[in-house]
Amino acid sequence: MKHSTALVESERASIYLQQLCKHFAHKMAVEFTPERGVIPFSVGTCRLEAAGNVLTMRAEAEDAERLAQLQDIIARHLVRFAFRAPPEIVWQATEEATR
Repeated sequence: MKHSTALVESERASIYLQQLCKHFAHKMAVEFTPERGVIPFSVGTCRLEAAGNVLTMRAEAEDAERLAQLQDIIARHLVRFAFRAPPEIVWQATEEATR
């Protein structure tokens, strides 16, 4: 399994988490609260956590190609939702997913 994490600073961290989860809930079995979310994509899973002004996005997939696809999907959608102040999204490889 491959894992990566991106931290996004924004006063709207919880709002973005909820927007992402609601958006993908139309097609997937998404679970979320204002503080945490899990989005099961066909290429992998994205786990979201909003704490204060930080949105933590954790991606996990079977291989590097799927991980890159998942990172791209999440980043593109977040940028769409945050168009007024597009965040910098930098994915960092991690050893294992933090739950």
